[in-house]
Amino acid sequence: MVDYLSDDSPSMEATDLMEEEFDEPITNARVMVRDVSITEALSYKEKLEAIDGVSNVMWLDDAIDIKTPLEVANEDTIESYYQDDFALYSIHVQEGDEVEVTEEIYDLIGEDGALAGDAVDTANSQKMTGSETINAAALLIPIIIIILIISTHSWMEPVFFLTAIGVSVIINMGTNIFIGEISFVTQSVAPILQLAVSLDYAIFLLHSFSSYRKEIADPKEAMHKAMKQSFPAITASASTTFFGFMALTFMDFGIGADLGVNLVKGILFSYISVVIFLPALTLMFYKWIDKTQHRPIVPDFKRVGRRVMKFRVPSLILVILFIVPAFLAQSETSFIYGMGEAPDNTRLGMDEAAIEDEFGQNTPMVLLVPNGDVAKEEELIQELESLPNVSSTVSYVNTVSSGIPSDYLDESMTEQFYSDDYARITLHTKTDNEGDRAFSLIEDVEDIAESYYDDVHLLGESVTLYDIKHTVEADNTVVNLLTVITIAIVLLITFKSITIPIVLLLTIQSAVWFNLSVPYFTDTPLVYVGYLIISTVQLAATVDYGILFTEYYTKVRQRMPALKAIKKTIDDKTFAIFISASILSSVGFILGWTSTNPIVSSIGMLLGRGALLAFILVVFFLPAMLLVSDKIIEKTTLNTKFYKGE
Repeated sequence: MVDYLSDDSPSMEATDLMEEEFDEPITNARVMVRDVSITEALSYKEKLEAIDGVSNVMWLDDAIDIKTPLEVANEDTIESYYQDDFALYSIHVQEGDEVEVTEEIYDLIGEDGALAGDAVDTANSQKMTGSETINAAALLIPIIIIILIISTHSWMEPVFFLTAIGVSVIINMGTNIFIGEISFVTQSVAPILQLAVSLDYAIFLLHSFSSYRKEIADPKEAMHKAMKQSFPAITASASTTFFGFMALTFMDFGIGADLGVNLVKGILFSYISVVIFLPALTLMFYKWIDKTQHRPIVPDFKRVGRRVMKFRVPSLILVILFIVPAFLAQSETSFIYGMGEAPDNTRLGMDEAAIEDEFGQNTPMVLLVPNGDVAKEEELIQELESLPNVSSTVSYVNTVSSGIPSDYLDESMTEQFYSDDYARITLHTKTDNEGDRAFSLIEDVEDIAESYYDDVHLLGESVTLYDIKHTVEADNTVVNLLTVITIAIVLLITFKSITIPIVLLLTIQSAVWFNLSVPYFTDTPLVYVGYLIISTVQLAATVDYGILFTEYYTKVRQRMPALKAIKKTIDDKTFAIFISASILSSVGFILGWTSTNPIVSSIGMLLGRGALLAFILVVFFLPAMLLVSDKIIEKTTLNTKFYKGE
């Protein structure tokens, strides 16, 4: 997550400065061992230091002189590292070595030991991403096949759908080699999301082909007409999704751009596959479709429109009543800006709980200030230690002595505290790595330090998350605005209408707000990256339902009155929209249920619920809006030839 912050963010600049000035990096993991004496704990420290990829290990002997009786030392300092025969080490794992190092540490400490921290989160994500993607696909593909079989009249058509989109998914993921590296979120989400979103294009084409086959004997001519008839709907759907995902690439926080680039590539490859590869594949093997015909598995949706339209007034009233509370609620949700908590049933989750039970919350921060004034440094540390959420500090003045000039000592004793230009102070805090308490403490520490020095730098996991918070909050406005504007332009060009884009965006955006307001009403914190991505993805992916519905309505409206046209549109298009929504919803819920990564799980659950809400609003609210706006649509749309009879 840190890698995706911009280089000019304060925490990144502070990290770069510390790496230039000091050899010892900030710790990024905690290791706890049980039932050890001081001597045994020191032996464990030596074994941890000997592991390749561990560049720093801090324990009690770095904070106090353990040769003196512990009774005379500061009790809070001791209890930060050693209590009740439990030893807690703070270590730094080098970037890129997280998986190998954590496995070696697990072998060293056994089942009774515990390991937690940012480096462990990274290792866990790297190990789980591949296997969880395979597990999700293993559950998802059979479900998609069943849904497609239900929606078609041939056993082979689902194979054609999945082949065309599957090829594009493989090409998309293969081309990532030219990017160099992608995030674990992208690896987990992008292939499955691409499959779910772009299956619509293949369904549009083959459904149209099947219809023309009933009228035209020559398969080539039937495909030609099918491509001509379905091309506008496929292009409009692909364009809205393409530009919606493109908005993610404008995020300053790089993980959104990483996912956005992959999804944009994916939509482009899927579109090319459907308009070039799928027609060729179908014409080569259309006889297989003919030989594997089956009866419709579900009854048609005729006469559904009449029933749905009975609810048009309640649908309008309910959405109008709840849209403002939903908009306000989604903006007041409690957010998590990092990885979130690991599930309790995982080793990582249990280890985090075990360490917190014994030693409490502890998130280290490092403060860099100009060196040279020991008296000022001592005053600063006394004020910092008086803060309620600071448990202890580690610095030259309270670890060695403010009375001993550092010039008189060997460099090995001072190098962790002083560089040529800066003094380094490590603060152990009693807060989570994020949240109101943690972020408030960061501001307090900065304010106090700046009252002593003009040049102050603060870094650490909680400081990084503080920067992520401010970065993604700024991204939210930009991304949502770009998404709405670009999709509105595509709709404007597609329908040559001013009113229809407003009606469609209101429908789908309402579904987005209803979806994102649920965490507020259920008092559930939401991973902010998931919130930001889904607010774009849901709008871009589900506006297709509205496009399909409205395009058909404007055509049948030329032959019949508005109410009759709406009922026919509901009868003819509800099933197709339901199939698309059920696939996207299945993708979301399966990602949510199978992933132990809180970000991926959050995106999945939001996507699953969002697709269902979009389906409900397109079937109930959109028809009511089209009926109410019928005369306005006619006046604000170019070349309308709406039916004038009674």
